[in-house]
Amino acid sequence: MRNLTVIGGNGKTGRRVIQRLTARAIGVRSVSRTSPVPFDWATPATWAPAVRGSDALYLTYHPDLAFPGAAEAIRGVADVAVAEGVRRLVLLSGRGEEEAVVSEQGVIESGAEWTVVRGSWFNQNFSEGALAEPVLAGVIALPAGDQVEPFLDAEDIADVVVKVLTEDGHHGRAYDLTGPRPLSIADVAAEISQAAGREIRYIPVSPEEYSATLIGYGMPKEEAVLLTALFTKILDGRNARPTTTVQDLLGRPARDFTTFAREAFSS
Repeated sequence: MRNLTVIGGNGKTGRRVIQRLTARAIGVRSVSRTSPVPFDWATPATWAPAVRGSDALYLTYHPDLAFPGAAEAIRGVADVAVAEGVRRLVLLSGRGEEEAVVSEQGVIESGAEWTVVRGSWFNQNFSEGALAEPVLAGVIALPAGDQVEPFLDAEDIADVVVKVLTEDGHHGRAYDLTGPRPLSIADVAAEISQAAGREIRYIPVSPEEYSATLIGYGMPKEEAVLLTALFTKILDGRNARPTTTVQDLLGRPARDFTTFAREAFSS
Protein backbone atom coordinates (compact mmCIF):
# COMPACT_ATOMS: atom_id res chain seq x y z
CA MET A 1 0.00 0.00 0.00
CA ARG A 2 1.70 3.17 -1.19
CA ASN A 3 -1.07 5.77 -1.60
CA LEU A 4 -2.83 6.28 1.72
CA THR A 5 -5.45 8.76 2.86
CA VAL A 6 -6.25 9.73 6.45
CA ILE A 7 -9.68 11.11 7.27
CA GLY A 8 -9.22 13.22 10.37
CA GLY A 9 -5.53 13.96 9.97
CA ASN A 10 -5.70 16.77 12.54
CA GLY A 11 -7.01 14.50 15.28
CA LYS A 12 -5.20 12.77 18.13
CA THR A 13 -4.43 9.62 16.17
CA GLY A 14 -4.64 10.89 12.59
CA ARG A 15 -1.79 13.37 12.84
CA ARG A 16 0.42 10.78 14.51
CA VAL A 17 -0.32 8.29 11.75
CA ILE A 18 0.60 10.89 9.12
CA GLN A 19 3.86 11.68 10.92
CA ARG A 20 4.87 8.03 10.90
CA LEU A 21 3.94 7.41 7.28
CA THR A 22 5.71 10.58 6.15
CA ALA A 23 8.85 9.54 8.05
CA ARG A 24 8.82 6.27 6.12
CA ALA A 25 8.39 8.13 2.80
CA ILE A 26 4.99 6.50 2.23
CA GLY A 27 2.63 8.63 0.19
CA VAL A 28 -0.12 9.94 2.47
CA ARG A 29 -2.58 12.80 2.42
CA SER A 30 -4.80 14.20 5.10
CA VAL A 31 -8.34 15.20 4.19
CA SER A 32 -10.68 17.38 6.21
CA ARG A 33 -13.10 20.24 5.68
CA THR A 34 -10.14 22.62 5.24
CA SER A 35 -7.79 20.45 3.14
CA PRO A 36 -7.04 21.40 -0.50
CA VAL A 37 -9.32 18.55 -1.57
CA PRO A 38 -11.97 18.88 1.13
CA PHE A 39 -13.70 16.08 2.97
CA ASP A 40 -16.79 16.66 5.09
CA TRP A 41 -18.72 13.83 6.75
CA ALA A 42 -21.89 15.90 6.36
CA THR A 43 -21.38 16.55 2.61
CA PRO A 44 -21.42 13.32 0.56
CA ALA A 45 -20.38 15.18 -2.62
CA THR A 46 -16.91 15.61 -1.06
CA TRP A 47 -16.31 11.95 -0.37
CA ALA A 48 -15.32 10.55 -3.77
CA PRO A 49 -12.83 13.31 -4.72
CA ALA A 50 -11.19 13.04 -1.29
CA VAL A 51 -10.52 9.29 -1.48
CA ARG A 52 -9.88 9.00 -5.21
CA GLY A 53 -6.52 7.44 -6.08
CA SER A 54 -6.01 5.89 -2.66
CA ASP A 55 -5.00 2.29 -2.02
CA ALA A 56 -5.90 2.40 1.66
CA LEU A 57 -7.95 4.64 3.89
CA TYR A 58 -7.83 5.36 7.63
CA LEU A 59 -11.21 6.54 8.91
CA THR A 60 -11.74 8.50 12.12
CA TYR A 61 -15.15 9.96 12.86
CA HIS A 62 -15.76 13.00 15.04
CA PRO A 63 -17.10 13.17 17.66
CA ASP A 64 -17.66 9.40 18.03
CA LEU A 65 -18.96 6.38 16.15
CA ALA A 66 -21.64 5.96 18.80
CA PHE A 67 -23.31 9.25 17.85
CA PRO A 68 -26.50 9.43 15.75
CA GLY A 69 -25.78 9.45 12.02
CA ALA A 70 -22.34 7.91 12.33
CA ALA A 71 -23.31 4.46 11.04
CA GLU A 72 -24.92 5.87 7.91
CA ALA A 73 -21.94 8.13 7.21
CA ILE A 74 -19.37 5.36 7.72
CA ARG A 75 -21.28 3.03 5.40
CA GLY A 76 -21.62 5.75 2.79
CA VAL A 77 -17.91 6.61 2.79
CA ALA A 78 -16.92 2.94 2.75
CA ASP A 79 -19.14 2.27 -0.28
CA VAL A 80 -17.79 5.32 -2.11
CA ALA A 81 -14.21 4.34 -1.30
CA VAL A 82 -14.65 0.84 -2.70
CA ALA A 83 -16.27 2.26 -5.84
CA GLU A 84 -13.22 4.51 -6.22
CA GLY A 85 -10.85 1.54 -6.04
CA VAL A 86 -9.72 1.74 -2.40
CA ARG A 87 -8.61 -1.75 -1.42
CA ARG A 88 -8.10 -1.46 2.35
CA LEU A 89 -10.12 0.29 5.07
CA VAL A 90 -8.96 0.76 8.67
CA LEU A 91 -11.54 2.18 11.07
CA LEU A 92 -10.90 3.68 14.50
CA SER A 93 -13.66 2.56 16.85
CA GLY A 94 -14.35 2.57 20.58
CA ARG A 95 -13.95 -0.31 22.98
CA GLY A 96 -17.14 -1.34 24.76
CA GLU A 97 -19.47 0.82 22.66
CA GLU A 98 -22.45 -1.13 21.30
CA GLU A 99 -23.46 1.76 19.02
CA ALA A 100 -19.96 1.88 17.56
CA VAL A 101 -20.22 -1.80 16.63
CA VAL A 102 -23.21 -0.87 14.46
CA SER A 103 -21.07 1.75 12.72
CA GLU A 104 -18.31 -0.81 12.14
CA GLN A 105 -20.65 -2.87 9.95
CA GLY A 106 -20.40 -0.37 7.12
CA VAL A 107 -16.68 -1.09 6.79
CA ILE A 108 -17.02 -4.82 7.43
CA GLU A 109 -19.66 -5.21 4.72
CA SER A 110 -17.98 -2.90 2.19
CA GLY A 111 -16.17 -5.57 0.21
CA ALA A 112 -12.75 -4.06 0.94
CA GLU A 113 -10.03 -5.54 3.10
CA TRP A 114 -10.95 -4.21 6.54
CA THR A 115 -9.54 -3.88 10.02
CA VAL A 116 -11.23 -2.29 13.03
CA VAL A 117 -9.06 -0.78 15.76
CA ARG A 118 -11.02 -0.35 19.00
CA GLY A 119 -9.37 1.95 21.47
CA SER A 120 -9.97 2.36 25.18
CA TRP A 121 -9.91 5.85 26.73
CA PHE A 122 -6.89 7.78 25.39
CA ASN A 123 -4.14 9.11 27.67
CA GLN A 124 -4.17 12.20 25.49
CA ASN A 125 -7.76 12.97 26.46
CA PHE A 126 -6.21 14.56 29.54
CA SER A 127 -3.74 16.72 27.60
CA GLU A 128 -5.52 17.47 24.32
CA GLY A 129 -9.10 18.48 23.60
CA ALA A 130 -12.00 19.25 25.92
CA LEU A 131 -10.41 17.98 29.14
CA ALA A 132 -7.04 19.68 28.73
CA GLU A 133 -8.05 23.13 29.98
CA PRO A 134 -9.61 22.00 33.27
CA VAL A 135 -6.72 19.59 33.89
CA LEU A 136 -4.25 22.44 33.49
CA ALA A 137 -6.42 24.43 35.90
CA GLY A 138 -5.95 21.67 38.46
CA VAL A 139 -9.20 19.71 38.29
CA ILE A 140 -10.39 16.49 36.65
CA ALA A 141 -14.17 16.40 37.01
CA LEU A 142 -15.76 13.31 35.45
CA PRO A 143 -18.82 11.10 36.03
CA ALA A 144 -16.57 8.07 36.63
CA GLY A 145 -16.82 7.26 40.35
CA ASP A 146 -14.00 4.93 41.35
CA GLN A 147 -14.10 2.71 38.26
CA VAL A 148 -10.84 1.81 36.55
CA GLU A 149 -9.75 1.98 32.90
CA PRO A 150 -6.58 0.71 31.18
CA PHE A 151 -5.82 4.06 29.55
CA LEU A 152 -4.34 3.80 26.05
CA ASP A 153 -1.71 6.02 24.49
CA ALA A 154 -2.39 7.59 21.09
CA GLU A 155 1.21 6.84 20.13
CA ASP A 156 0.43 3.12 20.43
CA ILE A 157 -2.75 3.51 18.39
CA ALA A 158 -0.79 5.25 15.64
CA ASP A 159 1.83 2.50 15.56
CA VAL A 160 -0.86 -0.17 15.28
CA VAL A 161 -2.77 1.73 12.59
CA VAL A 162 0.36 2.20 10.48
CA LYS A 163 1.09 -1.51 10.78
CA VAL A 164 -2.35 -2.64 9.65
CA LEU A 165 -2.50 0.00 6.91
CA THR A 166 0.81 -1.00 5.35
CA GLU A 167 1.14 -4.73 6.08
CA ASP A 168 -0.90 -7.74 5.01
CA GLY A 169 -2.42 -10.23 7.41
CA HIS A 170 -4.94 -8.07 9.26
CA HIS A 171 -8.00 -8.39 7.05
CA GLY A 172 -11.13 -9.32 8.95
CA ARG A 173 -9.71 -8.50 12.37
CA ALA A 174 -11.07 -6.27 15.13
CA TYR A 175 -8.32 -5.34 17.57
CA ASP A 176 -9.15 -4.18 21.11
CA LEU A 177 -6.32 -1.93 22.27
CA THR A 178 -5.64 -0.88 25.87
CA GLY A 179 -2.82 0.37 28.00
CA PRO A 180 -0.92 -2.04 30.26
CA ARG A 181 -2.72 -1.47 33.60
CA PRO A 182 -6.07 -0.26 34.93
CA LEU A 183 -6.17 3.09 36.72
CA SER A 184 -8.96 5.00 38.40
CA ILE A 185 -9.40 8.69 37.64
CA ALA A 186 -8.05 9.34 41.15
CA ASP A 187 -4.93 7.38 40.14
CA VAL A 188 -4.71 9.47 36.97
CA ALA A 189 -4.89 12.68 38.99
CA ALA A 190 -2.13 11.43 41.27
CA GLU A 191 0.09 10.50 38.30
CA ILE A 192 -0.40 13.89 36.66
CA SER A 193 0.18 15.64 39.99
CA GLN A 194 3.47 13.81 40.41
CA ALA A 195 4.59 14.69 36.89
CA ALA A 196 3.47 18.32 37.07
CA GLY A 197 4.79 18.97 40.55
CA ARG A 198 1.48 20.39 41.74
CA GLU A 199 -1.87 19.07 42.87
CA ILE A 200 -4.41 17.94 40.29
CA ARG A 201 -7.67 16.99 42.03
CA TYR A 202 -10.22 14.44 40.89
CA ILE A 203 -13.79 15.51 41.59
CA PRO A 204 -16.48 12.89 40.85
CA VAL A 205 -19.52 14.63 39.38
CA SER A 206 -22.95 13.62 38.18
CA PRO A 207 -23.65 13.28 34.46
CA GLU A 208 -25.78 16.42 34.61
CA GLU A 209 -22.96 18.41 36.20
CA TYR A 210 -20.50 17.17 33.62
CA SER A 211 -22.79 18.11 30.71
CA ALA A 212 -23.15 21.59 32.16
CA THR A 213 -19.37 21.89 32.40
CA LEU A 214 -18.90 20.93 28.75
CA ILE A 215 -21.56 23.41 27.68
CA GLY A 216 -19.79 26.04 29.77
CA TYR A 217 -16.63 25.41 27.77
CA GLY A 218 -18.55 26.09 24.56
CA MET A 219 -19.63 22.62 23.43
CA PRO A 220 -23.09 22.49 21.81
CA LYS A 221 -25.70 21.15 24.22
CA GLU A 222 -26.68 18.11 22.13
CA GLU A 223 -23.06 17.03 21.70
CA ALA A 224 -22.36 17.60 25.41
CA VAL A 225 -25.30 15.42 26.47
CA LEU A 226 -24.36 12.63 24.06
CA LEU A 227 -20.69 12.75 25.04
CA THR A 228 -21.56 12.65 28.73
CA ALA A 229 -23.78 9.61 28.19
CA LEU A 230 -20.93 7.92 26.30
CA PHE A 231 -18.35 8.70 28.98
CA THR A 232 -20.70 7.47 31.71
CA LYS A 233 -21.21 4.21 29.83
CA ILE A 234 -17.63 3.37 28.95
CA LEU A 235 -16.36 4.34 32.41
CA ASP A 236 -18.77 1.97 34.17
CA GLY A 237 -16.18 -0.79 34.56
CA ARG A 238 -16.95 -2.71 31.37
CA ASN A 239 -13.50 -1.98 29.95
CA ALA A 240 -11.50 -2.49 33.15
CA ARG A 241 -9.54 -5.51 31.99
CA PRO A 242 -6.42 -4.75 29.90
CA THR A 243 -5.64 -6.61 26.69
CA THR A 244 -2.20 -7.63 25.41
CA THR A 245 -3.02 -6.65 21.82
CA VAL A 246 -0.56 -3.75 21.58
CA GLN A 247 2.32 -6.00 22.65
CA ASP A 248 1.08 -8.87 20.47
CA LEU A 249 1.03 -6.65 17.39
CA LEU A 250 4.06 -4.44 18.01
CA GLY A 251 6.35 -6.77 19.93
CA ARG A 252 6.77 -4.30 22.78
CA PRO A 253 4.74 -3.34 25.86
CA ALA A 254 1.99 -0.78 25.60
CA ARG A 255 3.06 2.69 26.73
CA ASP A 256 2.40 3.24 30.43
CA PHE A 257 0.43 6.21 31.77
CA THR A 258 3.38 7.28 33.94
CA THR A 259 5.53 7.75 30.84
CA PHE A 260 2.78 9.75 29.15
CA ALA A 261 2.24 11.97 32.20
CA ARG A 262 5.93 12.77 32.55
CA GLU A 263 6.18 13.78 28.90
CA ALA A 264 2.92 15.73 28.81
CA PHE A 265 2.93 17.49 32.18
CA SER A 266 6.50 17.81 33.47
CA SER A 267 7.26 21.45 34.15
